[in-house]
Amino acid sequence: MRRAERLHAISESLRRSGIRGISADRLAAEFGVSVRTIKRDIDALENSGAPVWARPGPGGGYGLAAGSTLPPVTLSPTQAVALMAAVSAAADAPYADLANAGVRKIIDVLDPLTRSRAEALADRVWVNTESPVSRATGSALEAAMAEQKVVRIDYVAASGDATTRDVEPVLFASTNGQWYLVGWCRLRDAMRWFKLSRITRASVTTLDCTGHTVAEVGEPPAGARPVHDGARISPDQR
Repeated sequence: MRRAERLHAISESLRRSGIRGISADRLAAEFGVSVRTIKRDIDALENSGAPVWARPGPGGGYGLAAGSTLPPVTLSPTQAVALMAAVSAAADAPYADLANAGVRKIIDVLDPLTRSRAEALADRVWVNTESPVSRATGSALEAAMAEQKVVRIDYVAASGDATTRDVEPVLFASTNGQWYLVGWCRLRDAMRWFKLSRITRASVTTLDCTGHTVAEVGEPPAGARPVHDGARISPDQR
């Protein structure tokens, strides 16, 4: 990992540590460098204007001042292409359109030389993906999840049986190359996993969800993971 990338990663670790902070020893172990290197990196962040605080003594460490923002960090061309490739290869993922727009904003604010190099490198990365879900259906599912509204879906099971169900969306999950809507099915009065490619139609109702949580999905065996912390979950067989 280059130093600029490590500085950005360290700043993110400091931000996530909150008021507890994080020790130099833990940062050194996380990034595979010496404690002396971490302290030099912390000094560099402070000199760049990052509001780093330090708490000395046993149990001490480093953190960022509450409510602070970090100075902008410029992406390398390869980092920019990594973002473009990841988003382009996940065209079937929920909120893919918004992710693509977000990456485009990042690319647009890069300095001209970095942007030019990133776009030249991006020409050497090809993807060929299609979403099995129509844009209208995907938008309805995404809106229902974000607004926590009941969504009415037309669903075709593996057996070929077609049903219309009202579902309280709880989470989206990807496992074994397939995306699922996981939610409380009011038809079955139970938590169910619905493969997105089998949802032929979806519409957001005016009904509020009743508060079903991710914990109700069950113990998470290996297979999928929340994007924020790497915990793993996978769908039960229906």
